[in-house]
Amino acid sequence: MNELRELYQEMILDHNKQPRNFYALPGATHVLEGYNPLCGDKLKLYLQVENGSVRDISFEGSGCAISKASASMMTDAIKGQSVEAALALFEQFHAMLSGKADAAPESLGKLKVFSGVNEFPARVKCATLAWHTLKSGLVGAHGSVTTEDEG
Repeated sequence: MNELRELYQEMILDHNKQPRNFYALPGATHVLEGYNPLCGDKLKLYLQVENGSVRDISFEGSGCAISKASASMMTDAIKGQSVEAALALFEQFHAMLSGKADAAPESLGKLKVFSGVNEFPARVKCATLAWHTLKSGLVGAHGSVTTEDEG
């Protein structure tokens, strides 16, 4: 179990140091801002949604390692997915982190590295900031998202 936890930590640190899809996306159809006042995490999420699919996604911002790694891994997982599939992935990820799921579903793939975050309630908001921002954009909301609005 320690080896697995170390692997997960390495993956989170790698995505923090070298985040994927970390740039302003030209031609974005949705631009949203997310903020976690508890930790100070801030991000700007860029979505290019066409014909019911997330054609492209990127982000910019600053925050703790969990927040940045979660945003990075989310962009990898969501790119190319249908809006419905992206929203379903949000629900699975959120259920895992909020302790509502007995175990991390296999469909989460590499995102399961965040399964231990629910042991640290203050860090759950760090890991879900990008996801709540994504959900807001996919359901047509505009403006800023804050973790204080999360339920």
